[in-house]
Amino acid sequence: MGGSYIIAIDFGTAYSGYAYTVTSKDTLVDPIVRQWGKEIGTETPKTPTCILFNEDEEFLRFGYESKKVYLNMLAEEAKTHFFFENFKMVLYNTELNRDVMIKAANGKSMNALKVFTEALRFLKEDALKTINAKTEKEFIASDFIWVLTVPAIWDPSAKQFMREAAAQAGIVTEGTNHNLIIALEPEAAAVWCKKLPAKGFITENHGRGALDQSPGTQYMVVDCGGGTIDITVHEVLDGGALKELHKASGNDLGGQSVDRKFKEFLREIFCDGVWDEYERNYPSEVQRIMNDFMYFKQVDDDIQISCPFNLGDLAQKRQKIEKFFESVQGASWNEGWIKISKEKLRSFFDESLEGITDSLSEILRRDLSIQYILLVGGYAESLILRNHVIDQFGDWCKVVCPFRPQEAIVNGAVQFGRNPGLVASRKSAFTYGLGVANRFDVSKHRTDKKFVNADGVWCNDIFMKLVEEGEDVGWNETRKHVLFPIKSDQTAMNLRFYCTERKNLMYVDEWGVEKVGSFLVDMHDTTGGMNRKVNLEIRFGSTEITATGFDLLSKAKGSVKIDFMTNPENF
Repeated sequence: MGGSYIIAIDFGTAYSGYAYTVTSKDTLVDPIVRQWGKEIGTETPKTPTCILFNEDEEFLRFGYESKKVYLNMLAEEAKTHFFFENFKMVLYNTELNRDVMIKAANGKSMNALKVFTEALRFLKEDALKTINAKTEKEFIASDFIWVLTVPAIWDPSAKQFMREAAAQAGIVTEGTNHNLIIALEPEAAAVWCKKLPAKGFITENHGRGALDQSPGTQYMVVDCGGGTIDITVHEVLDGGALKELHKASGNDLGGQSVDRKFKEFLREIFCDGVWDEYERNYPSEVQRIMNDFMYFKQVDDDIQISCPFNLGDLAQKRQKIEKFFESVQGASWNEGWIKISKEKLRSFFDESLEGITDSLSEILRRDLSIQYILLVGGYAESLILRNHVIDQFGDWCKVVCPFRPQEAIVNGAVQFGRNPGLVASRKSAFTYGLGVANRFDVSKHRTDKKFVNADGVWCNDIFMKLVEEGEDVGWNETRKHVLFPIKSDQTAMNLRFYCTERKNLMYVDEWGVEKVGSFLVDMHDTTGGMNRKVNLEIRFGSTEITATGFDLLSKAKGSVKIDFMTNPENF
């Protein structure tokens, strides 16, 4: 196989999709992006991240189809079904465990891991079906390297949650875990945009050429998604790989915050409960208005939205429809159309753009020499957003945006699957350490940590730093440490891992420190007494962390993918 069959899944807050390649490793053919929406008369590179289950929590539909089926349901039927949209945001800034529940549109709850698993299962099966139909072969999941994209600003527990969902969905199995790569969305986009020719970019502004590939060039990737604004900063190294210069940052003010503001405005126009009643009684019509708004969001002009008959009808029952428009600024009624002024449309973006300005300014104030700001993601299709970034930062950097910015991530993820070393080093987001016992030293150790055994006086719970927050770590770099037992007859070593945002600390139970995993290394051969060694190897540099402990004498081995899900019983 040689890493040449790759499927990359871009699982987005608002929209999801995948791209694949089944060519030999040396052919530089662009990945194939699956197109969605034929059944509703459209063709898009992603489908809405919506999923529908029946009353027994059995999977029914995903994407455009799930929306269509749900919106055509009678109210009684809709009350018993589980319909989820925008559920990916559950993983942002949440204390995650395997039992987290999420709410469906009708207020009923389901297990989040199950919802994510079934969504990924659908995408996996659709991909295999599509590829098999096109190639007339019988590929199965294990024939592929799978790449799953996640926001860079997610914390490690969310990345692990996605890996678990992927395993439960059958994308990988116990023996093929290495076939799943978790890629960071802005990194994937950077990898793709790096190879685009000059004509691959929208050139209405400063950026009139391809990205400069010369070593030392620095650029910031701003992935503007539905849920999050996700920012990474890279420098091109000799040989063309990327080095991360600044740990990922961003916020949750993506494109959907604009949708929310638009909906609030409709509620303001159709006041006195008219809009609320409309939302309750005609969810499918509301969905249709929001779908129309998706296109209007891309322009910077006055817009006209068709007012559905049912909404007009509900409103007329209270008062003449023109009356509703008298008390609001920026909207007028025009024979069945709701007209919204350019200024009003822009105001829906204010909060989001302010958040983007703050996040970008904070990075640009640092001592970096960033030449490019690269805008990607579906929300980057918006002219208002692009013009704002050019207006605010165009004097400092070239602001560029590829054509079809929504596809940059999934295309780059395929490249990344082919060569994970395209991002050569990253900044560690946290300080990681190990809990160890050292010989007790009265001049520097806390007496409450003191304990005595047959082999001496010891101090417990000392934080042994493995990597520091902000430190550069190579993508394939392994850190090695040698550990010794604290008892001559010790038959196992328990390795406990901790993580903190602090740089310097003494003990593992200080403030701001979290336990993130542990494993046992068997040391049943005690003949070496206190001189036995356990070699510890840790890989920090990829998007996840693995640790392996090896007892040199008994050849016993223990290892762990650091577990970031907060299920106390794991430890």
